[in-house]
Amino acid sequence: MIGVTARYFAVFREQVGQDTETLSTDAATAGELFAEIATRHGFADSMARCKIAINDELAGWEEELTDGDVILFFPPVAGG
Repeated sequence: MIGVTARYFAVFREQVGQDTETLSTDAATAGELFAEIATRHGFADSMARCKIAINDELAGWEEELTDGDVILFFPPVAGG
């Protein structure tokens, strides 16, 4: 089990009810963590439509997590 900090933006922040959350998780990758959080908080958007950053660097869902990581979750951006 590792400890990570999740930071949420836009609609994710609204769904979670806070912008930052400290988590203990068995997730090995960013994708596994997203699935865990999506289930817990009821995220409707699929992982494929969202972006993440780990420790302020854009990352892929297969990126492995380590203790102390800060993961930023960005929902799809709408605009025109």
